[in-house]
Amino acid sequence: MRMNLRRTLVLLVVTPTWALQNSTPSQKSASPAHPVRVAMKNVQYHYAEKIAVHIHSVQGELIPTRPGEIVVFDDRTSFTLVMAFAEISMTCESLAGVLNQHVFAAADAPIKDLSIQSAGSALMVKGKLHQKGNLPFETVGVLSATADGRIRLHTEKVKAAHLPVKGLMDLLGIELASLISTKKLRGVSVDKDDLILDPQEILPLPRIEGQVTAVRIQGNEIVQTFGHPQASNFAADLSGNYMAYRDNDLRFGKLTMHDTDMTLIDMDSQDPFDFFLDHYKDQLVAGYSKTTPTFGLRVFMRDYNKLKSRSAIRKNGN
Repeated sequence: MRMNLRRTLVLLVVTPTWALQNSTPSQKSASPAHPVRVAMKNVQYHYAEKIAVHIHSVQGELIPTRPGEIVVFDDRTSFTLVMAFAEISMTCESLAGVLNQHVFAAADAPIKDLSIQSAGSALMVKGKLHQKGNLPFETVGVLSATADGRIRLHTEKVKAAHLPVKGLMDLLGIELASLISTKKLRGVSVDKDDLILDPQEILPLPRIEGQVTAVRIQGNEIVQTFGHPQASNFAADLSGNYMAYRDNDLRFGKLTMHDTDMTLIDMDSQDPFDFFLDHYKDQLVAGYSKTTPTFGLRVFMRDYNKLKSRSAIRKNGN
């Protein structure tokens, strides 16, 4: 009995850890996401040549979209920007461009040729009802944040072919209301006589996540507030216009940073940092970079709208 106990103890001591682990059923678990903290200030961020948002401020994280992989700065599908707090504005023209080019881009989309302009504290939306022989319509409505973090356009006036219509539902008709309510149109739905817009869905990639807590019209811009200001902000001591990234792994061109410490800095802080991810290499070439004593990277970049080669870029169709 004493010998058997001794042999059991010896086996436990010398048996490799992997053998003990393999003696039980294996359970696969998804690799945890390794977010990169991000902060931005005064950035004109281009999704396309004519679609951009003005990022006044952002505090959040870039979350890898693929399990076990890292954020790849060059690949807009590789990450989601999760915003703890942000204030972002968009011109009426940019919003119309997003809706025309993405939400209602399909040939059979019910609404076409949208135009949007501010009218004091309200928005005037004009377009054509494709399913009704391109019947022209216009609505006037006011904006507010919904309880679930989207944007409500409450319709106050509706006209079709310049004639007053009782309400939005009468204008759109039951077929269109049903089409939108079944979410065949991404990011847009109808609630009685109101249009509901989801910024997380209507914008092109990279994907964003965050709840709208306030929305207002300021001049020709729609200003959206996401979340609430955070007490801790690693970029609180930074000045000028920037896009700053910290922690975990980030691939940037041919460079992969561990314990990321990288800040993209506007070379001209007199106006917003005009940034276009599709052409950031051109902005890099026109600027310069510095390495900090702790191996951080500070990249000073030329505004996209000030590149000498921008006209050539545009001629190439981008």
